[in-house]
Amino acid sequence: MEREVYRYTLDKQVSMRDAEETLLLALLGTESIHGAAQTRLDVAHSVDEAGRAFVIDGATAVGQDLNRLFTGFLMREFGQDSFRVQRFTELQGVT
Repeated sequence: MEREVYRYTLDKQVSMRDAEETLLLALLGTESIHGAAQTRLDVAHSVDEAGRAFVIDGATAVGQDLNRLFTGFLMREFGQDSFRVQRFTELQGVT
C-alpha cells in the first residue's frame, strides 16, 4: 500500500518559528474536528529545520484534514507564493 506524504518547503522570508506555530494551529483545528485521541493516533509529522520544511502524513482522513488546514493557514498568513508543497508516496522515500 502506498502512503501519501506532503512536504512543505518554505521561502526564506517565512520564519520557521511562525510556520511551526501555524502547524500547531492546524493541529488544534484537526483535534476540533476529529478529537485529540484520534488526531494523536492518525497524524504523523516532522520538521526539517535545515531544509526549512515540514512533512505531514496524508494516509488517513485525519492526516488529510491536517494538510488542508495547514495549507490554508500558510496561504492566509504568508501568501500563496511563500511555500511549495509536494505530494509523494512513501515508496518515493521522502523524509
